[in-house]
This record gives sequence, C-alpha cells and structure tokens, in this order.
Amino acid sequence: MAQASKSSVNHVAVRATGAAIKLILPLASLLLLPVLLLCTGTAQAQNYPSKPIHILVGPGPDILARIIGVKLTEMLGQPVIVDQRPAAGGIIAGDTVAKSAPDGYTALLSTGSFTINSVFHLDMPYDLKRDLKPVSLMATLPFVLVVNNSLPIKNLKDLVALARAKPGTLNYASSGNGTPAHFAGEMLRQMAKIDIVHVPYNGAAPGVIDVIGDRVQMMFAPAPSVLQLVKSGKLRAIAVSSPKRYRGLPDVPTVAEQGYPDFSIVGWNGLHVPAKTPPEIIDKLSAAVAKIIQMPDVQASIETNGFEPVGSTNKEFGAFVEQDIARAAVVIKAGNIRQE
Repeated sequence: MAQASKSSVNHVAVRATGAAIKLILPLASLLLLPVLLLCTGTAQAQNYPSKPIHILVGPGPDILARIIGVKLTEMLGQPVIVDQRPAAGGIIAGDTVAKSAPDGYTALLSTGSFTINSVFHLDMPYDLKRDLKPVSLMATLPFVLVVNNSLPIKNLKDLVALARAKPGTLNYASSGNGTPAHFAGEMLRQMAKIDIVHVPYNGAAPGVIDVIGDRVQMMFAPAPSVLQLVKSGKLRAIAVSSPKRYRGLPDVPTVAEQGYPDFSIVGWNGLHVPAKTPPEIIDKLSAAVAKIIQMPDVQASIETNGFEPVGSTNKEFGAFVEQDIARAAVVIKAGNIRQE
C-alpha cells in the first residue's frame, strides 16, 4: 500500500508540473512578444527599403514629391514612384495610404487640405491623427492676397475700409470650399469684422482668371500662381498670409504686419505614412528627407517653384499638424462653416 501511495503522489506531481509548464509557456510568450516585435521592427528598418516606394499625391501639384523622390531614389537605392490621386480633395489618397501596409513603402504627400478635411468633412473614411503618422514637413507656401487693379486700394487697411463702407458687395475667390485659400479669406473676414462673400472655384487658376477679369474682386491665391501676374502688373498684391514676408515679393507686407498679428495660414507639403509603420522606418525616412531638403540644388528647385523649404523632424511636423487642425477648427466654429 505504501508503494501505491507513493506512485500516486508521483503521478499527481507530474500532472501538476505539466499544468504549470502549460501555464508558464503562454505567459513567457506574452512577455517575449514585445522583444520579438522590437527585433522584427529593427530588422525591417535595417533592410529598408528593399523594393520601390510609392508616394501618393492628392490635391495640388506633385512637384515636391518629384523633387524629393529623385533624391530619395539616389539616397536609398530604390525607385520612388509618384502616384497622382487628386479626386475628392485628396480624401481618396489619404484613405488609401491610411489603409496600406505599414511597412514604409506607401507614403502620402500631405497638404494643408488634409488638416482642414479632418475637421471640415463629417464623413471622413479615416482619421488623420489616428491612422497616419507624420514623417517630415518639406516646404510651406504662402498665399498672396491679390485684388483687381480697378479697386481703389493700395493696402489691407484700404481694403477693410472699402469692405466696411460697402458690406456684402466685395467677393473673394478660392480654389474650393474648405480649401486653405477659402480659410484664409474666412480668417480675414472674421478678424477684420467685414462682410465679404466667398465664391468657390474648382482650383486656383479659374479664380485668378476671374479676379483679373473683375468678376470677383480678390483672392488669397497660392504664391506661384500669381507671382508673375503681380510682377507684370496684371494683379495688385496687398498682403501675404504667412508669418513672414514671401521672398518672391519682398515688398508686400504680411497680413500680420498690417494690423492682424494673429493671422497666419500657409499651404504646405509634407510626408505621412500609415500609423503602425515601425518608428525606426519613420526616423530613417524623416532623416533622409530633412537631409535632402538641405541640399543647395534641392532648395533652389523648391524656391523656383514658389515654396519655402523646411525639412523638419517627424515630431516637429506632428506639432505643426496639430496646430493646423486646431486653427481650422476655430475658423469653422467661428464662421459656422458647413460641409456642402
């Protein structure tokens, strides 16, 4: 009987040990998972890139993507393919990248339209802050407030005085409802407390044409689209929207200089990737883009196309995007602007 009891005890001990092992193994796996994921991410970053990188472009020109893409190809040793997806104000491009594999091979050329979209559109298929991660702010682009030459004004003070004298009679064009150009005009309307009427166009060019033709009286237009028209005298520039003066028109003061110190809005081009992209890959891309932006030939190309080169870290770009979203939210609420 003693032998039998001892055997039974041994069997119980074995079963208990087996159960403990079964319990410990899953726990060990869970504890090792972060380490394994870290190793996988590091390995991905070390091997990145091993195939072509695609940059999707939403609204606006793709020139920045092409300038940066050529240099990234040389630096990283893999082709960079620029893919234009302008439909729906860039929403389709943003949604495509947000839902792409988070491996660094699909990126988005983001613009100011994306921050506005995130608070202006009620039916966005993705969330800019949740589903995408910032890589680098590449360049900014001021808007130039241009007026028809027939208007008897020389500066912003004159324009505000005229608008107050004739409320509801001055129209301002934009490149579309909910675009940065629209919001620049709306910010001026709110800050100066004037009654001016928004006339949205399908893009900047038709709006500029109608300002020249005096069908609308003014417009915050992207700097490159009106630079030569101002220099040739076909349009009169009375202000720029950026915090500092635009190097292409150094004699034109900012809106802030002319009595509205909190006025600041710029167009911009940056790079975003899917949210779950490994941080090591984001850091590698960010460092590469920032280095490229500092190259003299790249800076010259960016400036020739009317942009102001930046080249930021991903954290700096993230803070910039947060500020841009907050600004758009304030303008929308104060102006009771609704999606059409």
